[in-house]
Amino acid sequence: MKKQQSIKLQYNEYTSLNSLLKVDQKLLYKAIEAAKNAYAPYSDFKVGSAIQMMNGSVVIGSNQENAAYPSGLCAERVALFSASANHPEEEMHTIAVFAEKDLGYDEPVSPCGACRQVMMEYELKQARKLRVLLMGSSGKVWEFESVSSLLPFAFIFKPQKSS
Repeated sequence: MKKQQSIKLQYNEYTSLNSLLKVDQKLLYKAIEAAKNAYAPYSDFKVGSAIQMMNGSVVIGSNQENAAYPSGLCAERVALFSASANHPEEEMHTIAVFAEKDLGYDEPVSPCGACRQVMMEYELKQARKLRVLLMGSSGKVWEFESVSSLLPFAFIFKPQKSS
């Protein structure tokens, strides 16, 4: 049996950072600052991420490359893992991601598949939507209400609890 279903991608697009609420502007500025700390000697693709926790605190991350390529880590996962390790009981409200490199087009850069999956895992773990802000070098910003908008067919594994 063949099934067909349309997937509708819903997001808000802003032409500049100044079009956003002040709290979102501040979070994206944190992501921009975090990108300056990226260790990207191989790709020169600097990415910064900032997570607004529900208690108002902010956790940042930047991509960290390594000569053994699989050993590096994206900015989103650095921030997510740091937030979870340092604030295990606190829920995440918004993740902002900024990619510095000019890729020759005007769109923000979307997280890689692995980052989307990890973001989805935390959204499911906290049983509340994790808002996503993406910004590229041009200043354009995309706002997604939930990670599920970026990953509609997420891998979900629910292990059986042993008795």
